[in-house]
Amino acid sequence: MSQDLDDNYRIAYDNRAGFGKRPALVLIDFAEAYFDPDCVLYAGVDAALASALRIRAVAHEQGIPVILTEVTYQKGGLNGGRFFEKAKPLASFVQGQKTAAFAQGLVPRDDEIVVSKQYPSAFFGTSLASTLTAMGIDNVVLTGLTTSGCVRASCVDSMSHGFITTVVREACGDRHPAPHEANLFDMNAKYADVVSEEEILAFFRSLGPERNTDD
Repeated sequence: MSQDLDDNYRIAYDNRAGFGKRPALVLIDFAEAYFDPDCVLYAGVDAALASALRIRAVAHEQGIPVILTEVTYQKGGLNGGRFFEKAKPLASFVQGQKTAAFAQGLVPRDDEIVVSKQYPSAFFGTSLASTLTAMGIDNVVLTGLTTSGCVRASCVDSMSHGFITTVVREACGDRHPAPHEANLFDMNAKYADVVSEEEILAFFRSLGPERNTDD
């Protein structure tokens, strides 16, 4: 059955976009909520965070911009709109909740951009697209949580804003492998290249640390 699915999609969707010349790394919503066993959003995605942190370290070594996103709501979800109304676990991201904080091991650096959002996409209702454009970025590299939610929404919007979009398989996670794999498959078919951690690290290292200062 899996082979039939691959063959079916290969007929129409069998193209690789490749990498750009000026990438930026985005770490989407690595919040404590997904790592706290007492939280309804707990997903057991420690491996995804570990992968993202390794990629982040190399990005900084090579002078590649790093963006962290967080979901944050006012008390009572006043600024959460229909998303907060529909998805009750989003209460975990109300300001002041310990589950709304960045996960252990992920402390924003002074040279990183932090994007606060209320909806799934890192681009919707934020200045991310214009910020990346002003920086001359042509390739958005996505990691984060969850694959079927905010990663996918950000992937579609990234492509729609004109960025070459790359999703790193090992650095994304979800609460169940089925939606994780299904959404990686679909993103790779239509919106982005899904690559391995090894491949993205090799790409970053191939650019050289001087790349972001030279036109």
